[in-house]
Amino acid sequence: MSKYYLNYLDELESEAIYILREVWAQFENPVILFSGGKDSILVTHLAKKAFYPSKIPFALMHVDTGHNFSETIKFRDDLVESLGVKLIIGSVQDSINKGRVSEEKGKNATRNALQITTLLDAIEENKIDCAIGGGRRDEEKARAKERFFSHRDDFGQWDPRNQRPELWNLLNGKYFEGEHFRAFPISNWTEMDVWNYIKREEIEIPSLYLAHEREVVWRNNSWIPFSEFLKLEEGEEVVTKKIRFRTLGDITITGGIESEADSLEKVALEVSTMRKTERGDRSDDKRSETAMEDRKKQGYF
Repeated sequence: MSKYYLNYLDELESEAIYILREVWAQFENPVILFSGGKDSILVTHLAKKAFYPSKIPFALMHVDTGHNFSETIKFRDDLVESLGVKLIIGSVQDSINKGRVSEEKGKNATRNALQITTLLDAIEENKIDCAIGGGRRDEEKARAKERFFSHRDDFGQWDPRNQRPELWNLLNGKYFEGEHFRAFPISNWTEMDVWNYIKREEIEIPSLYLAHEREVVWRNNSWIPFSEFLKLEEGEEVVTKKIRFRTLGDITITGGIESEADSLEKVALEVSTMRKTERGDRSDDKRSETAMEDRKKQGYF
C-alpha cells in the first residue's frame, strides 16, 4: 500500500473522528446504530479512537429483525461486552406482536421494511436525538444525497430537499422538539477504503465477510443463505457453495457471492476488481428503482 494512500486513510479517519466529536458536542443523547456489519463496526472503532482513553460515550442500538445471522448476534454481544457499553435493542418481533406492523407474506417476504417502525419507536422511547449510522455515499444513489448531519422531521421522515448546507464542514444540529438527526461519519469512504482501513487497523469482523462453505439457494440472481426462515419454491435447490457476503442484513434477503477470498488481503484485492455495488445482492433493493430512497423517506437507516 502506498504512502499516499495511508495518508488518505488518515484524512478519512480524521474527518470521521471530527464528526463523531461534533455529535457528542451538539446532541444530548446520541447512539450508534449497530447492525454487526463492517460499516457499523468501523464507526464503533472510530468512536473508540475519538474518545480514547475514555469509554465510547454512545450506547449501541440494534434493530433486531429476528431473522439474523447467528454469527452477527454473537459478534454483537461479544463486542458490547468487551467495550463495556450499553446495548439498546429494538425488536421487530415485538412490533409485530403489538400490532404495530404486519408480517409480509409470499416468496420474497422480508422484515427489512418493518425495521422502520421499530427504529422510530426505539428512538422515541429512548429519547434519542441523533442516531449515528455507517451509511456511505458510494453504496447507493439515495445514500449519495445524505449530508453528514441528516435532519429528520417529527415523524422521523427524511426530505432530501430540506437538508442544512454544510459549507466549510460547519455542521448544524439544531432541531425542534420531536425531531432528530442521523449522522454519517464515514459518508466519504468507499468500500475499498473500508477494507483497507480494517486491514490496517486489524479490526475484528464477522467470519461471514470471508469465503467459507455454506448452504445456499439461487434466488434473485444471488446466493441466499438457507435458513429456517427461507421457504423453498418449486425448482429451488439447496446447494453448498464457497461464498462470502459483501454486506450483512436480514438473512432472508442478503445474497452472497462465490469467492475464494478467505483473508482480508484477498477480500481487498477482490473488491478492487468489482464493478457492482456491494448492495447489488440485497434483494430488498431490487424491488424498485427507488426502493432505498422510499424506505429512507419513511425513516429507514
